[in-house]
Amino acid sequence: MYWGVDVGSTYTKIACLDRDKKLIDHKVLATIIDQDKIVKEYIGDKPISMLVATGYGRFMIEESFGSPVISEIRAHAKGAHFLAPKSDMVIDLGGQDSKVIKLDKSGGFVDFRMNDKCAAGTGKFLEIAANRMGLDIEKFANLGFEADKELTISSMCAVFAESEVISLIAKKEKAANICYGIHESIASRLASMARQFARDSEFIAFTGGGALNPFLKKLLSKRLEREILALDKPQFVGSIGAALVGLEAC
Repeated sequence: MYWGVDVGSTYTKIACLDRDKKLIDHKVLATIIDQDKIVKEYIGDKPISMLVATGYGRFMIEESFGSPVISEIRAHAKGAHFLAPKSDMVIDLGGQDSKVIKLDKSGGFVDFRMNDKCAAGTGKFLEIAANRMGLDIEKFANLGFEADKELTISSMCAVFAESEVISLIAKKEKAANICYGIHESIASRLASMARQFARDSEFIAFTGGGALNPFLKKLLSKRLEREILALDKPQFVGSIGAALVGLEAC
């Protein structure tokens, strides 16, 4: 059993592959204090042929398990190529950062861009906005389809963008229209990062928890004028990529 552990800022994703590269176990856990102990509790006494860690907390797992670590960029490139072999570009929207990765034909990466300085272009802002509006994330992710006005959230900072949302709520703007503006704001930032790579990319994979959001996927596709590939279990792409690295090393 080959394990990949992607310790992100918000969630930890665990994936296990067998020798035939079949996904036989997967789990999402909230990332909190002593996350290495929580991962150990989940894996428990399950057999481990190899465990590879990635994500922000990968060195915690390295120290606790004695496991090798790889970068998030390599893990997402590897996982996306495995799940969608035709993909030549990845857009990853995580809780604390967003990144775009240009792939080669073998699933390696040739270049990347990352935003980890402001929450306004990340999944965390979606979560903050949904909570502010009193909506669960699934309802929030679909409400934009009902918008009848294309609102714009112009602030580049998550704090000020949240203030814009509060102001729109006070003006009794329709929830669907506010939802549209929030999603459009994030799609615009992602597209700005991705546009240079997208010009000569044919198959773009959308990964991370943000890729579970159908309205964001639609707006991003519209912005880039490219079809965005919908991957199965997109939040596990990094952990699957890490598991693959471990499997191939054995």
